[in-house]
Amino acid sequence: MTETARQRDDRPVLTNRQGHPIHDNQNQRTVGARGPATLENYHFLEKISHFDRERIPERVVHARGVTAFGHFEAYGSWGDEPIAQYTRAKLFQERGKRTDVAVRFSTVIGGRDSSEAARDPRGFAVKFYTEEGNWDLVGNNLGVFFIRDAIKFPDVIHALKPDPVTFEQRPERIFDFMSQTPESMHMLVNLFSPRGIPADYRHMQGFGVNTYKWENSDGRTMLVKYHWMPKQGVRSMTEEDAANVQADSLGHATKDLYESIERGEYPEWELLVQMMEDHEHPELDFDPLDDTKTWPEQEFPPKPVGRMVLDRMPDDFFTQNEQIAFGTGVLVDGLDFSDDKMLVGRTFSYSDTQRYRVGPNYLQLPVNRAKAPVHTNQNGGPMAYEVDPRGENRHVNYEPSTLGGLREAEGPGYGEQGPELRGRLTRSRIPRTNDYLQAGQRYMLMEDWERDDLVANFTDQLKQCPRNVQERMVWHFLLVENDLGVRVGEGLGISPQDVADLEPLPNQQLTDEDRDRLANLGKNPPRDVEGLTMTHCVPDERHVVTR
Repeated sequence: MTETARQRDDRPVLTNRQGHPIHDNQNQRTVGARGPATLENYHFLEKISHFDRERIPERVVHARGVTAFGHFEAYGSWGDEPIAQYTRAKLFQERGKRTDVAVRFSTVIGGRDSSEAARDPRGFAVKFYTEEGNWDLVGNNLGVFFIRDAIKFPDVIHALKPDPVTFEQRPERIFDFMSQTPESMHMLVNLFSPRGIPADYRHMQGFGVNTYKWENSDGRTMLVKYHWMPKQGVRSMTEEDAANVQADSLGHATKDLYESIERGEYPEWELLVQMMEDHEHPELDFDPLDDTKTWPEQEFPPKPVGRMVLDRMPDDFFTQNEQIAFGTGVLVDGLDFSDDKMLVGRTFSYSDTQRYRVGPNYLQLPVNRAKAPVHTNQNGGPMAYEVDPRGENRHVNYEPSTLGGLREAEGPGYGEQGPELRGRLTRSRIPRTNDYLQAGQRYMLMEDWERDDLVANFTDQLKQCPRNVQERMVWHFLLVENDLGVRVGEGLGISPQDVADLEPLPNQQLTDEDRDRLANLGKNPPRDVEGLTMTHCVPDERHVVTR
């Protein structure tokens, strides 16, 4: 239940298309609070399936983007250790081994012809054409996300998209939702800082965001997070810089990528991987499967496993950019899913979207087709333009068969892998939410010019929101970091005393530290970040643009 729902009981009740009242629109049904999610999540599946089909033929999200091609070169190690200790994925094993890649950079909310200088998360999606089939690593440039449960994905995107009546993107809609969603604070602190407007695609980081798993030849699994670090450095823009860019061009980042590759200045990123044992980690103050969090580098250092170079642009923008399709469920042997609730939902949604948007045979398109041998018993469907090779007997399109059809691959040689999972089917959020700590640490680790721009952006946006939304956001910011809440509050004419009587949101989980900060609202000392590093806090150079 949200704060407004408790205050206004006369509003119509939310239902699904079958007319069933929705008692919990915040959490999927899972085995235990941490997951995994179950497939019979009817409300979630109906909701996300409809969301996937809201636009045609343009992508619902990530409509504006550009693709480039190149290669990934493996180091054969995780830092100084042989990588085979942790994963049997073939593309990583040999030092110098190259794998062809396609990378699509994109903005999230804007349409296909929107500005690339808009404040927006950037998509960073990489398709590896490995010898064992395709691997898609789909992420963004900010390291975290707004929500931790995929059942809220249609809601957060609807809040960020234009008003369904006026088609105007309105701050009051965005912050109305965010004010009721404390887990979004970490993402908001990133998005409304200069990092929310990269100077271009070459100078931005990329993150897998979700938690995945690696599996070695013995069946041992480890939790991992992926990070792309640009060798060109990180460069970002203030709101003023971005406005000056937009005055001249809506597609500056695409133009920059084309021109840099044409000059032979091939952009390069290093792939770093963080790793931890595959269990719940009760010693941490957050859940490692929570995609609103990053893992502390002091305990889980990111180590390099390879580098990526982009050296070719599409021959045709439509066939190789508009029709390229990614999915978080596209993994190769040695890579696996975790029970991250956002990852489970994305894995269904992404491929479901592509089947709707491009068609059920989207994987036959050259830009999407694996370069490894493909043999399936699939055939037919709209826009099929070839028949996948079958077995020796073309009349057999089923398995098993004794008449020359396809056969199953050899298994890995061991049984079950990973931890044993036990739990009651439930709809509940994960126990360790800790929504404010990392957002506050991120604020403290910013450079002064980044903090100044963040405060100015929050203040300007919130001035366009109703008073109750302003007050709740200032309340959140004071819990994130005192300086942030005080400065934004001053810009809005709201003091800590004005919001001191606000109660926590219904069902909100506060830590002991949160309660201490709440009792001292507006007077808390700065968070101690001595010796702390966060992967997405590498030095950021301002890309100054004037008119």
